[in-house]
Amino acid sequence: MIEVKNLRQEFDGEVVLNNINATFQNGMVNMIIGRSGSGKTVLLKCLVGLITPTSGEIRYDGKNFIGLKSRELSRLRRNLGMLFQGAALFDSRTVLENVMFPLDMFSRKNKRERKKRAEFCLERVELLDAANLYPSEISGGMKKRAAIARAIALNPKYLFCDEPNSGLDPKTSQLIDELIYDLTKDFSMTTIVVSHDMNSVINIGDKVIFINEGVKEWEGNKSQVMGTNNEKLNDFVFASDLFKKIKEAGEGK
Repeated sequence: MIEVKNLRQEFDGEVVLNNINATFQNGMVNMIIGRSGSGKTVLLKCLVGLITPTSGEIRYDGKNFIGLKSRELSRLRRNLGMLFQGAALFDSRTVLENVMFPLDMFSRKNKRERKKRAEFCLERVELLDAANLYPSEISGGMKKRAAIARAIALNPKYLFCDEPNSGLDPKTSQLIDELIYDLTKDFSMTTIVVSHDMNSVINIGDKVIFINEGVKEWEGNKSQVMGTNNEKLNDFVFASDLFKKIKEAGEGK
């Protein structure tokens, strides 16, 4: 479990996150949603330690992440898996070598064991047949799956996904959603997904936090999103004509 307490982030005197309090549960897909510039990506970067908050606490299973000593911090970071928005694969490495990279860096297993683990992860995302291909030889959806395999290579307790469906067609986006959801349940990870894709929210959002102009405006689950009375969340959710029609259909019953 990850707890955020009174988190505040400023850049050059401008408040980007203001008094954020949230709990991200184990074994759940926890979604952070909001418009571009709302602060959701800044929150994610604070959670993984890429940005040090101006004030507040981030607790991993009770321990304040911000105040950890270097050895404890290194140990915790080995339990963090990260899926970047653009997949961020190494062009000069094969798919298998990309998945093996964190194992080569941090695992104490021998090369044979590292290769076996990487192959298991690729098999789990149904990409083992592409193990010896290079990123330039595979599709965008396959790159995302390879990046997910790399993110889970060290068997992390926490998985962070930044706009995992960015640039993908609807069918591939749904496959990525289902993969993230299944892996979360199978490995009991605390998964945090930053997204503005309402389809993903409805598909896999066990818990949903809506950030608006740096403030946590609303929280609930996917079944509550469509029926909320929060005007700011409604403006965000029903900006799409599709979701407007879904709401109107529900109200007409």
